[in-house]
Amino acid sequence: MQVNMQEINLHNTNINKVSNSSNEGRTAKAFRSKREERRYWTLLIILITLGALASYGLLVYNNPVPVDSPSFIPVVRRRMVALTAMVVAAICQSLSTVTFQSITSNKVITPSLLGFEALYTTLHTTTIFFFGASTFIKFSGVGAFLFQVVLMVLMSLILYGWLLAGKYGNLQLMLLVGIMMGTGLRSLSSFMRRLLAPSEFDILQARMFGSVNNADAESFPIAIPIVLITTIILLIYSKKLNVLSLGKGVSTALGVKHQKNVIFTLVLVAILMSISTALVGPLTFYGFLVATLTYQAAPTYDHKYIFPMALAIGFLIITVSYFVMYHVFNAQGVVSVIIELFGGITFLIVLLRKGTL
Repeated sequence: MQVNMQEINLHNTNINKVSNSSNEGRTAKAFRSKREERRYWTLLIILITLGALASYGLLVYNNPVPVDSPSFIPVVRRRMVALTAMVVAAICQSLSTVTFQSITSNKVITPSLLGFEALYTTLHTTTIFFFGASTFIKFSGVGAFLFQVVLMVLMSLILYGWLLAGKYGNLQLMLLVGIMMGTGLRSLSSFMRRLLAPSEFDILQARMFGSVNNADAESFPIAIPIVLITTIILLIYSKKLNVLSLGKGVSTALGVKHQKNVIFTLVLVAILMSISTALVGPLTFYGFLVATLTYQAAPTYDHKYIFPMALAIGFLIITVSYFVMYHVFNAQGVVSVIIELFGGITFLIVLLRKGTL
């Protein structure tokens, strides 16, 4: 009997050792170790510092007016418009893409699949096609900005209400319909562009590239408060996003109403994407590039830490890109093209490595 008890105790000891060894390295915290946490904060501080330096360079570097001149400050103020548009675009694109990928549990798709940029392109093409270049040029300011934002958000709400609010709501079906709608709108706008006069086509084409030069300072008093409120809501909502990213089955088992929360989150994504697109134009792969780099820089599941890293990386990418293209290559108009090129290449690399969407 004593031998049997000794064998049982030895067996239990071995089980505990195996259990402890298998649990070693596992933690419920945001980071697996203190080293990873230190690395995260160090990298975040470096990225914020570099972004601040790039911003300072955009404001004062290569200013044609001397510092002691009364015209120096007005030039800086004009540059502040472009820098403010960069901040808004970085916030909207980075947060919306990370959030969208989390609720869809897919890190190789972007909110652009829902057709925001296709609708933007079709709206502007239709304006110049039916009303002429003079009306198209006048289609700017606060009224035009609000009209575009409201139209994009309404399109999203109709899409969500139709495909997600029902009993058999399906995210994959919503994405498929969004892709089909985007393809149809792009085909329609492409057909109308072919019928435009060469001069009208040139005017339209300049608006189709995403650029901070498209931003109108009159829209900032409306865009900035909406973006700030939406950002704060997402930051408060980060804990629930952690659960939603686990999928419908797990989040439902943990007591989260998956369908309701997904629709609410998608509305926030639609607001951010609509403001970014209406303000600076299409930036298809910019958000994807930011999100992909963020996952590499922030090895954590917690959106409370993912969001700040995404904001820092997104702002650094757009400010450095504009600084290099403006002051090194003197090619202001191709900044968005370069960002889209690197974003597209990153998308292909990730897609080929994963082998699936």
